[in-house]
Amino acid sequence: MIGNGAPPILRVEDLSIGFSGHEVVHGIGFEIVAGQTLGLVGESGSGKSVTALSVLRLLPAQTSVSGRILFSATATATVDLLALPEREMRRRRGSDVAMVFQEPMTALNPVMRVGAQIAEAVRAHQPELSSKAVDRLVLDAMREVALSEPERRARDYPHQFSGGQRQRILIAMAIVNRPRLLIADEPTTALDVTVQAQILALLKDLRRTLGLSMLFISHDLAVVAEACDQPGDRVAVMQHGCIVEQAGTRELFCNPRHAYTRRLLASAPTMASDRTRPLAWLAKEC
Repeated sequence: MIGNGAPPILRVEDLSIGFSGHEVVHGIGFEIVAGQTLGLVGESGSGKSVTALSVLRLLPAQTSVSGRILFSATATATVDLLALPEREMRRRRGSDVAMVFQEPMTALNPVMRVGAQIAEAVRAHQPELSSKAVDRLVLDAMREVALSEPERRARDYPHQFSGGQRQRILIAMAIVNRPRLLIADEPTTALDVTVQAQILALLKDLRRTLGLSMLFISHDLAVVAEACDQPGDRVAVMQHGCIVEQAGTRELFCNPRHAYTRRLLASAPTMASDRTRPLAWLAKEC
């Protein structure tokens, strides 16, 4: 148990991931308790996204994965997601654990109306619902992510929305079945700064209203600091497939202990940066 003493909703133990005999994630571990956000930060290629995909078992079949990914399905029952039969994993994927992907235009079907795509997510996990009930859940989810005129916009196609609106559609698809854990994989990377702030505010609002726990992945330290700003939130720093440091958000940003974390922080310009000196360079760590 961590943080406030609550049992973790997700516990990753000794997770290793390899492709074609080459290990890219090396025995990592972390925990997320109910209502908490864990920020996973690091350079591109450090292993953040493959770690997230392993939780949902969305990696290619030839990938080797070892360790345990323990998910608290109920207050008294914990399951190892890596050990579940594929049929059971499909049932949990999207209903208990959902994911918001980095690029909406590759995650959304370009020739399918967005309302139908959200409805498809509902029917996959609640097939007993009537068409009227499914439509109501679709419109409710679109309202929850602040998409205006959902009755009309549900009939539109992805290309008819802006980048920020498409990301809201992905979030609506992720929350419509009320998962307990939301994985957000670089959800603001392709957006401008103003829209980034709106999406972060939306995720924090949904976290509060729906009681979500979240694994938030980003290479942007400022975004992670904003996403993980509540008491009990933590940040894990990933380098070359290893987690080199984990701490509470304020502690990590104010008192980084690992040399890589300090260089990562020093590589980001701030208003206080000395413009006569170069920023920290990470190439030596590569």
